[in-house]
Order: sequence, then C-alpha cells, then structure tokens
Amino acid sequence: MDILARCKKLGIEIPTARQPGGTFSPVVKVGELVFTSGQTAKIEGKLLYIGKVGSDLTLEEGQEAAKICVRNCLALINDFGGGLDNVKRIVRLTGYVNSAHGFTKQGAVIEAASHLLYQIFGELGLHARTSFGVTELPGDSACEIELIAQVAI
Repeated sequence: MDILARCKKLGIEIPTARQPGGTFSPVVKVGELVFTSGQTAKIEGKLLYIGKVGSDLTLEEGQEAAKICVRNCLALINDFGGGLDNVKRIVRLTGYVNSAHGFTKQGAVIEAASHLLYQIFGELGLHARTSFGVTELPGDSACEIELIAQVAI
C-alpha cells in the first residue's frame, strides 16, 4: 500500500521530519517496534496551538492540534523509522492534553488523531490509546502525542 499516495488522496499532508533540538533520538527502533519521541502541533518549526484546551482553546482547536501532532509522528516514522509503507500496524498512541481546570474531554481531543490514523491505515491504524490531561506542556503546546508502530524489518 502506498501510504503517502493515500494521504495525498485524502488531503492529508505528511511533513518532512525535523531533527530534535536536544540530546535524544526522534525515533528508536527495537526489533519490529518504532517508538517516536513526543510531537507537538508544530508546522515548519512554529507551534500553532498554544494554551489550555477548555479555556484558551476550544475542543475543536485541540482536535486540530492533535491531528498535526500525529502527522508529525508519522513524519518521524517515514523519515527515520523505515518509511510509512513498512508500517504493519499502529500499536499505541499516547496523548497529552494541556487542560484547563475542569476540562474532562481529553479523549475527544485525542480521538481526532486516532481517527486520522484509521483514515490512513484502515484496520491497521486501530491502536491502544491513553489520553492524559496535564497542566503544562513544552512551549504551552495544546497537546503532545507519541506513537508506537510495528514495522516490517
């Protein structure tokens, strides 16, 4: 399956991955598993959704941020993890939502990322998921997502 062609057909852009600005790897491969470092809602290095979902940002803005985060995770897998065509399954998504006090719809925010993976990979995009509400994220990002994918060796 040509995943990038499928993304293009769906109107989903997978960016070019950026090198991290710290002493860590953007992805780590262990056997058939690829672990991505956490990704925020940056496009070309600029953070787009800043603040707490539920006060500074709407649920819908949080969902848009989550979609950008997961596209950035896919960019890491594509550029550093063996390519998207080698993905056998999305195993796990962990999502962190910068949440206003009393905001309890973290699952709805991260569902946007899960749905995007399903659109791209079909049944192979269904994954285990955990959604956390947190009080702060780097750069005051609305959310951060990390993925684990199984890839062909």
